[in-house]
Amino acid sequence: MIIYNVTIKVASPIQNEWLNWMKEVYIPDMMNTGCFTGSRILRLLETDDTEGPTYAIQYFAESKAIYNRYIENFAGTMLQKSFDKWGDQFFAFMSVLQVVN
Repeated sequence: MIIYNVTIKVASPIQNEWLNWMKEVYIPDMMNTGCFTGSRILRLLETDDTEGPTYAIQYFAESKAIYNRYIENFAGTMLQKSFDKWGDQFFAFMSVLQVVN
């Protein structure tokens, strides 16, 4: 299994609206790509939240090939959707993890 992890620092003024949008719009759209079998939202603790909270959104793919299909066919559109909605009010970085055990 592959975990596509997106870590996002969100500006304080939009944090509640952003979280609702993630739950109601963005994550369902990610799941509708057919590339992921599940997802979860985590909030990082013991970080500097002065400018806003930091979240990790994890998406689960059955294989690296399916994750690659997401990257090739959907990643650009999904990233643009976030920028269109929130502009520069968030910062994100992505990582890919393989479940070992």
